[in-house]
Amino acid sequence: MEKACPECGEKLLGRTDKKFCSDYCRNSHHNKANKNTSNLIRNTNNLLRKNYRILEELNPTDKTTVARTKLLTKGFNFEYFTSIYTTKTGNQYFFVYDMGYLKLEKDLYALVKRN
Repeated sequence: MEKACPECGEKLLGRTDKKFCSDYCRNSHHNKANKNTSNLIRNTNNLLRKNYRILEELNPTDKTTVARTKLLTKGFNFEYFTSIYTTKTGNQYFFVYDMGYLKLEKDLYALVKRN
């Protein structure tokens, strides 16, 4: 029984457990199969990376206060973060990896870095 490459249909030569005729066909097949999930993951990671860079830029001393408008002007998206830390007093810090923010009064945010 001859096996065929699932990507291009070419006859497979060589090892009995070979699935694709070339690296090109193997990569092409897997890229097509993972296209939709890859786009979602790529876009989410890009948004997280952007948020992280903004927090890092506005918080050079590891603890500072900044206005909400400044975050929004830089393009910060409050819907994307990696974790939430709730203190014993009930305050919720939203973290993008090790950079976090806490909503204060009057549209101010405390920016912190987790050590």
